[in-house]
Amino acid sequence: MATIKFLLISNQNPSYIYLRFIDGRNYDFKVKTNYIINPIDWSDLKQKPKNLKNIDFKNLDTDLQNLKANLLKHFNNTTDPINLRWLKNFINPVENINIPLDLISYFDFYLKERAREIDHRTSMKIKVVQNKLIKMQSFSKKPYLIKNIDMEFKNEFEKYCIENGYAENTIANNLKEIKAICNHARKRGLQINYEIEDIKTVQKKAISIYLNEKDIEEIEKVVLKIIDLDCARDWLLISCYTAQRVSDFMRFTTDMIRTENGVVLIEFTQQKTGKVMTLPLHKKVIEILNKRDYRFPEKFTDSDYNVLIKSVCKKAKITDIVYGGKMDPKTKRKVLKDYPKNELVTSHIGRRSFATNFYGKIPTALLMSATGHTKESTFLTYVGKSNSDKAIELSKYF
Repeated sequence: MATIKFLLISNQNPSYIYLRFIDGRNYDFKVKTNYIINPIDWSDLKQKPKNLKNIDFKNLDTDLQNLKANLLKHFNNTTDPINLRWLKNFINPVENINIPLDLISYFDFYLKERAREIDHRTSMKIKVVQNKLIKMQSFSKKPYLIKNIDMEFKNEFEKYCIENGYAENTIANNLKEIKAICNHARKRGLQINYEIEDIKTVQKKAISIYLNEKDIEEIEKVVLKIIDLDCARDWLLISCYTAQRVSDFMRFTTDMIRTENGVVLIEFTQQKTGKVMTLPLHKKVIEILNKRDYRFPEKFTDSDYNVLIKSVCKKAKITDIVYGGKMDPKTKRKVLKDYPKNELVTSHIGRRSFATNFYGKIPTALLMSATGHTKESTFLTYVGKSNSDKAIELSKYF
C-alpha cells in the first residue's frame, strides 16, 4: 500500500516542503512541492505545521492533506508507468505552461476557474483590484510576476494606494485578495515568493454608522405620503430587525415564511455565503406584513434603495451631525468628515443597527447566528457602540 509523507530537508528559512512517495519495495520517490515554511514552525513528527490555530498554517495543512488524498486517488486510478517523472508531473502538471505567470493576467484565469463558486458581487470586487493593479503597472512601467509578489511589492502597492487616496481598510482588503490569488496559483503549480506568507493585513475598526432605537422609532412614526418612500421605510425597518444584507432581505417573499411551535420563521439562503438561514421574525416585521396584507414591500435596485432611505431618514429628522465617510463623485474616493447622519445611511445600516442595538441584550452567539457570522471578531466590527456606551450598559448588571 502506498504511503505519503511530508518532510523538510533543509533548516534554511524558508524551506520547501518535500513529498516522499513510498510503495513497499516498489517505489521510493522524493519531490519538492510548491509549499514553503519556516522550519521552526514545522513538526517533523506530525508532518504538519505546529500551530494550526494560525489561519495560514491551517490552510497550508489543508492543502497538504488534499494533495495527499488526490495523489493516492491518482495512483490508484492511473494506468501510466509509476516513476519519478510521473510524480513530478502530478505535482507540477504539464498543463501549467498555459497558465499565465503575471499577476494581472492570472486574475482572469482565477475568475474563469472559480466561475461557479464566485458570485457576481465578489467577481466585481476582484475585478476592481485587478483594475487597480493595471493602473499601478502602467504607472511603474514594469510587469508584476506572481513569483515576484513579495514584501517589496506590498510596500510599493501600499505607497501607490495611499498616494491615490485609498482608505487603509481598502488597501488591506486588496492585499488579502492578491495573497489569495497567489496561493491559488501555488496550488496550480506556479512558483510563488516565500515572502508571500509575510504579507499580513490588519483591519482597523471601521467607522460604524447605525440607527439607534430612538432613530428607529422616528422612522416608524414619520408620515410618508409617497409610496416609494413608504416601501423603502418598511424595508429599512425589516433590515434593522433581521440583520441581513440587501442582497438577501430584498429577496424575501412570504413563501419563505412558516410557523413552527407558534413561532413565525423565515428561511432563506444567504447569497454571499450560501448559508441556509432560519430566523424568527420580530414582531415589528410581522406588523409590517400585516399592514401589507401579508406581503413584503415593493422591491428596489440597490442604488434606488440607497437614495430612498436617505430621504426617509431626512424626513424622520435623523439629521444629527456624525463623523463618517461619503464618496466624492469626482475622485471616487471616500471623504471622511462631519455629515448629517441621513446622508451616511446606506443599505448596510440595518445590519449594523441590529448588531449594535441588540448587543449586550441578547447573547452574542445568538446574534451571530442571526447575522450569519462565524467569527466573533468579525461580528464585533459591526457593533457601533463606544467603550463608554458599553461601560454604562455593563454597570446595569452591578
